[in-house]
Amino acid sequence: MISESGEATRQTSEASSATRARDILKITDLHAFYGESHILHGVNMNVKEGELVTLLGRNGAGRSTTLKAIMNMVGRRSGSIVIGGKETLGMKPHHVPRLGVGYCPEERGIFASLDVHENLLLPPTVSSGGMSLDAIYAMFPNLHERRKSQGTRLSGGEQQMLAMARILRTGARILLLDEITEGLAPVIVQKLGEVLVKLKASGMTIVLVEQNFRFAAPLADRHFVMEHGEIIEEISALELAGRRQHLHSLLGV
Repeated sequence: MISESGEATRQTSEASSATRARDILKITDLHAFYGESHILHGVNMNVKEGELVTLLGRNGAGRSTTLKAIMNMVGRRSGSIVIGGKETLGMKPHHVPRLGVGYCPEERGIFASLDVHENLLLPPTVSSGGMSLDAIYAMFPNLHERRKSQGTRLSGGEQQMLAMARILRTGARILLLDEITEGLAPVIVQKLGEVLVKLKASGMTIVLVEQNFRFAAPLADRHFVMEHGEIIEEISALELAGRRQHLHSLLGV
């Protein structure tokens, strides 16, 4: 016999699983072009609410273009991109963030002439629940220490922290992160990993384009491998140990 408290726990667990099972992002047969260049050749992938997934692949595989296509930042697209149940293929670029999507590009895009605090005051609110300045500074103590420093005086790691922090201020619940560890010192990479673990635990959904597989491997629920503008493999965290060598051969590591 199951006690009332045990039954309640079971129902709560089932409800949580059902919530996590919902596709928050679903991409079907996505093609993307820059001018006449055909970059994405029918990408198919789904991301469940609260998941952290990676897009892995060699340079030129189409990983960054996939993120830009989600944000409607490429020349031409076809197929389907459904975010939170809404088809977005015909949506204007400035409307996509209003669905709770935050994009952190590889080039970071912080305002070099403004200090850290001023950069954090700029982002618009796209949905409720954005992190307060106090919460941001608690998560990124380096930014608090450098809050009066101009963007041009920040290290690469501090600039990356600031770029991520600005997104968290907006209230976005889906984060698209492009090569956030590139060129950064190991201690900063470790800190970013800790931040991603906290964000995932808070229920955020994260799509991570990453070249550093050692960084990405322990974080993700699933790994999508891209080659020549297509998803060629999907490997879950449970499958990773048995397929690591195969994955290394695909990535050339």
